[in-house]
Amino acid sequence: MLNEMMDRPVVDARLVDYMRTKQKPLTGQLGELEEDAHKRRVPIIPHETVVFLQFLLGQIKPKEILEIGAAIGFSSSLMAQYVGAGHVTTIDRFDLMIKEAKANYEKLGLTKKVTLIEGDAAEVLPTLTGPYDFMFMDSAKSKYIAFLPECIRLLKVGGVLMVDDVFQGGTILDPVEDIPRKNRSIHRKLNQFLDVVMTHPDLTSSLVPLGDGILLITKEKEMISF
Repeated sequence: MLNEMMDRPVVDARLVDYMRTKQKPLTGQLGELEEDAHKRRVPIIPHETVVFLQFLLGQIKPKEILEIGAAIGFSSSLMAQYVGAGHVTTIDRFDLMIKEAKANYEKLGLTKKVTLIEGDAAEVLPTLTGPYDFMFMDSAKSKYIAFLPECIRLLKVGGVLMVDDVFQGGTILDPVEDIPRKNRSIHRKLNQFLDVVMTHPDLTSSLVPLGDGILLITKEKEMISF
């Protein structure tokens, strides 16, 4: 469950500390879940991303959210606070994560607000119909480029796809020869993903240096090809 990139801030470490300690903390059971995850070194979204997501969803006011990568259910539980009478659907394929996420949804009283689909996103995404107002992708980074066409198909025009951890601790700009062999596939495919998204004429994208890098994508028309 540990992620080596968790301790590699992509901006000045003092600013990271400021963003994580000076912005409003989460309260109640959700705050306890965040604190417990940090203590156990479970890689959930960092607090600066939490606050950004709260602000963003407060403006978008989504009714239907899709998440790829439930993990322990923290981010989906956070997003569920912003859908009103809507719903959050999340996908995960790891039994250990699924078990813990379901327990957290139960504890937080979100079993009717969040649906966890068990399975590989590559197989699940084509079965969904959408459209979704907001999507959050935080799964295997090497799969982002493969998941992109289905994510854009499911996103409504004007909707937002938020993609997490796109900077790989700042190594995304390093020559592939300098990347450890075990990470080179991720490096290549993540760079390919960024190149496609940042240059596509029918997508509007913005990079945000929070956490390990966030990419925001807006769909500008209904039918988009890659």
